[in-house]
Amino acid sequence: MAVVGGGNAGLCAALAARESGASVMVFECAPVEYRGGNSRHTRNMRCMHNAPTGVLTDAYTEKEYWEDLQRVTGGNTSEQLARLIIRGSVEITLWMRRYGVRFQPSLEGTLHLGRTNAFFLGGGKALMNAYYSAALKLGIGVLYNAEVEELHICDGKFKSGKMLLNGQPAEFRAKTLVVASGGFEANLEWLEKVWGEAARNFIIRGTPYNKGKILKVLLDHGAEPVGDPKQCHAVAIDGRAPKFDGGIVTRLDCVPLGIVVNRYAERFYDEGEDLWPKRYAIWGRLVAQQPDQIAYSIFDSKVIGRFMPSVFPPIAASSITELAAALGLPPEKLDSSVREFNQAVRPGRFDHQILDDCRTEGLNPPKSHWAQTIDRRPFYGFPLRPGITFTYLGVKVNERAEVQGLGRNTNIFAAGEIMAGNVLGRGYLAGFGMTIGSVFGRIAGREAARAAGC
Repeated sequence: MAVVGGGNAGLCAALAARESGASVMVFECAPVEYRGGNSRHTRNMRCMHNAPTGVLTDAYTEKEYWEDLQRVTGGNTSEQLARLIIRGSVEITLWMRRYGVRFQPSLEGTLHLGRTNAFFLGGGKALMNAYYSAALKLGIGVLYNAEVEELHICDGKFKSGKMLLNGQPAEFRAKTLVVASGGFEANLEWLEKVWGEAARNFIIRGTPYNKGKILKVLLDHGAEPVGDPKQCHAVAIDGRAPKFDGGIVTRLDCVPLGIVVNRYAERFYDEGEDLWPKRYAIWGRLVAQQPDQIAYSIFDSKVIGRFMPSVFPPIAASSITELAAALGLPPEKLDSSVREFNQAVRPGRFDHQILDDCRTEGLNPPKSHWAQTIDRRPFYGFPLRPGITFTYLGVKVNERAEVQGLGRNTNIFAAGEIMAGNVLGRGYLAGFGMTIGSVFGRIAGREAARAAGC
């Protein structure tokens, strides 16, 4: 059995297939030091549980999980597959522990996640190192710098493939194929075809190796597409981040605790619409729709320490006009926007852990929660850019992870970002991508092994 892609979904598939007795080879296009795709940048995964666990508090039921997903996707999701993933998340952490993955309680400043998300001890890189160590012990083969470029598919069945291995042409064959090679977010030309010139200002916060080559190959062979190519997991990140691979430390979680303005110092969206893990992934698209695809988070000293800091420090100033000058914003307009916001704030009991009653009145757009006057020096600002994590265009799958559109007897399976659009039509829940990859990785590996006669 062959697995294309060496991230969380691919390694879950490889380990599950090996459990079923299959001989497995993983093709990872990155060099060993960058193995793991976007998974090496993650911190946690969203898990259903009916009672407290060693790292999760209270309960997070199937009903609540499903309602959260429905809300963020606007109902643009497959209920059958979504519930399969939600239910599969109950046992996934126990399975992961068997392969050396360790968990810890949620970190200070990770808003609202202690009840819903299990954090990896050491982060995503430790997770992937544990999986690769387990794969080595089980005899799973791994080839690095193995960029699969072509698939020979006949009557819906995979026969063989071509790749560049350390830059040299090579071929491979397998009885079954699991594709876990991610989306097309690192393909700048493809992004520009979808978004136009705006894409030139996007930052790719994850791996530079997810270029969508195998996704395109499958679609060209008749695989049924799923998802809107313009929909993606896109968050607001520090505008000073590198073009690729900045990772989670470039994400800015301060947005709901202040105001956000565009380059003209005008607010454009409700910063306090909902709890941050359910709304943080809309802000990349919101910033992408602003002039020059840039915005600015503005806040004061009252909220320092209430959010995870970025890898870069905020820009500080003793007055709003000085802050505007430092950020390159029109000073009088920013001063006016802040003053208008402050005048609209209605007093309440501030609590950033819940949907509190601190709001604005008579302001458009409103701020529904966590509205506090911005009046305590020093004042701070961050430049924001759209940070693309992964794209939602993918291949349709069934509950056995079989790629649809290739025929009833296909031997091609998919897991992870390349099929996430089945359940993420739009929007995002913090940690849900890792849950999709883990649950469907196991399904794809198990089913591919069965199809191979194991």
